[in-house]
Order: sequence, then C-alpha cells, then structure tokens
Amino acid sequence: GVLCARPESIERIRNRTVPKGDVLEVARAAGIAAAKRTADWIIFCHPIPLDWVGISFEIGTDQIKVVAEVRTVWKTGVEMEAITAVSAALLNIYDMLKPLDDDLSFGAIKVVEKKGGQSDFTAEFAKPSSIRHNDSREQG
Repeated sequence: GVLCARPESIERIRNRTVPKGDVLEVARAAGIAAAKRTADWIIFCHPIPLDWVGISFEIGTDQIKVVAEVRTVWKTGVEMEAITAVSAALLNIYDMLKPLDDDLSFGAIKVVEKKGGQSDFTAEFAKPSSIRHNDSREQG
C-alpha cells in the first residue's frame, strides 16, 4: 500500500519530528498487531497462528510504501492478514500526520505475492523419498 503526503511531512517522518512520535515504529507495531487480529475484523477469516509478521517501509519524496510479509505453517493462506497489516499501518501513519498535512491519501493496497496455502497444496512429493537403514549385517 502507499500513503501520499507533502514532502515536508515525509521529511518530518525521516527526522522523527512528528509530534505524536516515531511514525514508522508506531505503524510497524500497529501492522503486526492487526495481522494477529485479522479474524476479529474479517468475518470469514479463521484465527490462525502466525509464525512471523514483518512490516517494511520504502520512503520516497512524497510517499511511503508499506509492505507486509506474513508467514505461517498452516492449511490456509495469509494474504488477508498481510492486507490487514498494511491497512492498519497506513491508517496509523495517516492518523499521526493528519494534524500536519491536509493532502494525505492512501491506497494501492494489493497482494504482490502468495506462496503456499490451499492453492499450492499437493498430496504428492516431487520425487520419491527414500530411507536408508544402516544394517550392520550387510557390512560383512
């Protein structure tokens, strides 16, 4: 997702001079917390254990790109958790900047990559696995 703001607002984020605090660290914490609570917001999502949630930022002159990566070892995908994480991070950035900037907007939230989950599930291995036993009787 992307948040657009005035260059002066982005510079205040870089310099950590936003009155409400460190915008990126608050957004990171909010995104992680939101990913863990996705089932509370998205009606058809099941609560699932998340192994890892990462939030990163790419800061431009007049925008901040927010990227979330979510991992789990589970029978379903976690794209909804990633979208929720990005949305929460963007909402928190917006909230912290709104007293300083009337030109804020955000959007362009999309799933960039998805691996695993039911769409990648296979009941067969790519190649047969083999187990070798070291039997002392074979070593004459």
